Amino acid sequence: MKLRNTVLAALVALGSFAFAGKGVDYKVVKNQSKVTWKGTKVTGEHTGAISIADGKLKSDGKNILSGQFDIDMPSITVTDITDPKSNGDLVGHLKSDDFFSTAKYPKSTLVITKVKPAGKGKYLVTGDLTIKGIKNQVEFPATVVHAGNQIKANANIKVDRTKYDIKYGSGSFFDNLGDKAISNEFELNVNLVAQK
Repeated sequence: MKLRNTVLAALVALGSFAFAGKGVDYKVVKNQSKVTWKGTKVTGEHTGAISIADGKLKSDGKNILSGQFDIDMPSITVTDITDPKSNGDLVGHLKSDDFFSTAKYPKSTLVITKVKPAGKGKYLVTGDLTIKGIKNQVEFPATVVHAGNQIKANANIKVDRTKYDIKYGSGSFFDNLGDKAISNEFELNVNLVAQK
């Protein structure tokens, strides 16, 4: 009887652990979430925004376990140029094959593969980022707050565009660009709200 009770208790504990490990899904609230981007060049920088098509985080109630996000590439905008024609020209260039080929690749995806706690509410996140059908691993810091039935997360992701076959204006691939050279790295600043 004692052995049976011990085995039963162990199975219950194991079942509870397995359930806790699965976590709970929190769906991204798109109208409360925001992704902005910044790209730099010799003569300055450009900024803009881009929309999250869909996404979710999985949490055990205290810590993020995993997550996946789909980015709507055709939604890309430019926020630092006020002239409508110049703004439209840059947006069109970013959507072209020189950059993100949004007609061919309308979706980019980030899949979180590892989350390492780095202090209260802070994490070091590892994930697979796919742009233009090319997948590379990225690592970035994130701040996460659990508040009631919501998770609020902030992350800064630095992306080497040349790893995704985006080589336009890169001094790593083209000579004599002078002040037309564009930095290989661009930044994504992500502010997420996700809800059960």
